[in-house]
Amino acid sequence: MSAGWNTIESDAGVFTYLLENLGVKDVQFVELFSLDAESLHQRGPVYGVIFLFKYPVGEKARETPIDGAFDYDAAESRFFAAQTIQNACGTQALLSVLLNKDDLIDIGPKLREFKDFTGAFPADLRGEALSNSELIRDVHNSFARASPFADEAQRLATEEDDVYHFVAYTEMGGKLYELDGLQPAPISHGSCSFEEFPKKVIPVLQRRIERYPAQEIRFNLVAMVQDLRIRAREIGDQDWLYQEEQKRNAWQWENALRRHNFVGFIGETLKGVVRSKLAGGEAKYAEWVDEATKTTSTRRTERRRAKGGVSEEEADEERVPEQ
Repeated sequence: MSAGWNTIESDAGVFTYLLENLGVKDVQFVELFSLDAESLHQRGPVYGVIFLFKYPVGEKARETPIDGAFDYDAAESRFFAAQTIQNACGTQALLSVLLNKDDLIDIGPKLREFKDFTGAFPADLRGEALSNSELIRDVHNSFARASPFADEAQRLATEEDDVYHFVAYTEMGGKLYELDGLQPAPISHGSCSFEEFPKKVIPVLQRRIERYPAQEIRFNLVAMVQDLRIRAREIGDQDWLYQEEQKRNAWQWENALRRHNFVGFIGETLKGVVRSKLAGGEAKYAEWVDEATKTTSTRRTERRRAKGGVSEEEADEERVPEQ
């Protein structure tokens, strides 16, 4: 891992335990697979949603947003932080919802202290304070995938790069807001009560998705809701409670796997395979290598043909001949 901020996945289990490790109580995330207001409402209470999308790198800054209107007063009166560092937008989106719902959510002493400390700051200084918080950065990085071959050199993205960005949507003070640290202020999408949020956020998300070509499907949406185990206990639904507990166990297992570096394990496995082949003698080993070479060549040719990059004649020429 680097000493900066590492990339984390848009995953309900990652986000749930990230907030739990920051001291937040009785909150979880659920993945949404359709833009359906009733389905979202049934997950309630819904504190906000986190939307991941492909960021248009070449897009120029605008004085007014494409949808909605900047609310500069909300940038001062609510928790809104400018994004000042790469790879922090996921955690920043979570905190954008969380720190504006501290009247409904127990955010814990550490985040309460952070919010109180940054309360009088402008958005850019809030962003700097967030980026320099060792607590938040360390918890964020603990959920990044182990990547011993990662290039830690920083460079600016180009239009050819696939760059993804997180934004948050939540209700604040009777309005529906889009909170994006790359924008100068929160974007208001009109009046909205806490109870109306599931219904009113769906059309906003639909309009956002419609800006992209019809074939673009690389989006992800998760909702921040009350811990579903609380509702299961309240209504006495033991089957639902069991399912939620099993889900938590699976999330913990997946998060543990994310932290693990499997390079050593893979290396030892390959050594064991080679030793077993060599035990059959040099001729058997050479036969194994030859079969693997032909299989790899065939697969490469088939992939190219599927993409229209090779003709049948070229495919026949590229195949490794039988010995």
